[in-house]
Amino acid sequence: MTARTEMAAEVLLLAAALAAALPGVGETLYNGLELPREWPPKSVRLLDRTPQKIPYLESRPAVVPIDVGRQLFVDDFLVERTDMRREFHYPEKYAGNPVLVPETPIEVNRPSNSCARTIGGGIWWDPHRRKFRLWYEAGWLGTIAYAESDDAVHFKRICQDVVPGTNRILPPDAPRTDSWVVLPDFSLADPYARWLLFMRPPGPGAQPSYISESADGIHFAPFRKAGDCGDRSTAFYNPFRRKWVFSLRAEMGPWGKGGTRSRTYREADDFFAGSQWNFALQGSTGDAVMWLQPDELDPKDPLLKLPPQIYNFDAVAYESIMLGAVEVWRGPENDAIVKSGMPKIVDLEFAYSRDGFHFHRPDRTPAIASERWTSGKWDAGYIQNVGNLLVVKDEKLIFLYSACVGNPSRLGIGGFSCDLNGAYDNGASGVATLRRDGFASMRPAVGETRGELVTRPVRFFGKWLFVNADVKAGTLKAEVVDAEGNVLPGYSARECLSLKGDFTKARLSWRGAMDLAPIAGRVVRFRFLVENGDLYSFWVSATPRGESGGYLGGGGPDYPGVRDLPAGKPADER
Repeated sequence: MTARTEMAAEVLLLAAALAAALPGVGETLYNGLELPREWPPKSVRLLDRTPQKIPYLESRPAVVPIDVGRQLFVDDFLVERTDMRREFHYPEKYAGNPVLVPETPIEVNRPSNSCARTIGGGIWWDPHRRKFRLWYEAGWLGTIAYAESDDAVHFKRICQDVVPGTNRILPPDAPRTDSWVVLPDFSLADPYARWLLFMRPPGPGAQPSYISESADGIHFAPFRKAGDCGDRSTAFYNPFRRKWVFSLRAEMGPWGKGGTRSRTYREADDFFAGSQWNFALQGSTGDAVMWLQPDELDPKDPLLKLPPQIYNFDAVAYESIMLGAVEVWRGPENDAIVKSGMPKIVDLEFAYSRDGFHFHRPDRTPAIASERWTSGKWDAGYIQNVGNLLVVKDEKLIFLYSACVGNPSRLGIGGFSCDLNGAYDNGASGVATLRRDGFASMRPAVGETRGELVTRPVRFFGKWLFVNADVKAGTLKAEVVDAEGNVLPGYSARECLSLKGDFTKARLSWRGAMDLAPIAGRVVRFRFLVENGDLYSFWVSATPRGESGGYLGGGGPDYPGVRDLPAGKPADER
């Protein structure tokens, strides 16, 4: 960190201490948000299908610190005024999918269902091994297997000594997997020195979950019992608040008989202590609060016509936000798929949060969609995300996901675990890619070639302004204005060197002032002028190379860890 960045961190800590002394005010976040003293909030009621309010969009900080991460335009948090429109974008499925199919005996898994699925699990770039490390499910509700990759697209199964001759990492006497995730231990200075596993075996209703740890991600200690929860429960880490979060399935109504799949939330400072809770499937427990639910903005499937439900929810830190993956269940119910041998229709949608609890869902278009039964494609249904959602390589976000094509020759057999039910057969994994920061862009209004966007008041301690923009058919300029809207000397649009091209990281400068050092620490606004193009993000970097200090999902080969930090700097993921 530079001296100015360190000073900024000290200012935020002082602000947090002052806020904590005020009645009704709790923690102050990196982006200027002040959380209420009671956190997480207990105001959510899961039987109410009214869309949840997003408090930080209704009452925004007077000044937004922007020293952590690229600033994305997924919402209006940083927008003061604009005549531009927001366009959402979606990952593109890889033409070579699927990239992982059932091949080995533990994946083929007969007489049960076959799968090699990145459902939960995890894909993380390990800077020590210089490999993408993948933990995936081998065999339907079977076991955990391990693979590695140089590019997060082509994977090699790596045999281990846990069960010689296989890439299995759990012994035969371990519980079978249903809901599970593998995470580096972000409480350590070196998170890759210990790997954490949260797992819930199959079974109806509330069942015990288990936790374990490993020094190498291969040899896990004997499982320790954790709290009860419903299936498709999971865990993730929020580095902005240094909290472990357990995303627990709730059921508003009878289990599997017309009940609505929803989520409850539990956060903890310590992964192991936090995994011990008292759980109620209906969400009425002091150890977890009601959290996420489908609402009236979720459209019914035109064919199935059932109210959508939230099948699962994972999240990961990306740049300056928490990125959420909402698995939206559209049907059919379990008794119907037993009779058809075809998978449930589950699509993946994105959600975004700046406080780690309230996830904004401004776009209900599937980001990664089921191809549906008549397609005959490998990802006909049952789309599931890998636990930590994404990794970064070559300025692209790489999403791993799994799906099932089903098997109508295996009908009406199997109990709750559906070991022989063809709806869960032939599971495989694929890849989808998205432009870096590519979730949403701001572009001129329909019929217009030019647009303007003015940010809310911001403060920074870096020196260089960067943007992610596609203006190959146009141009982009920026100017800096004060709180009253007056252009600061040397930072006018006329003096800005015009940007033209398609860049995920481009530095802007002015003839009269090459960098922002003279105004670092001041409260200013940026005014962006876009002609025939898209603006995806902006940020102020402490170095001319453009490191953002933000988070990168599971990381990637160009970074020291899961943060975009300068080379040689300690990868403080905490």
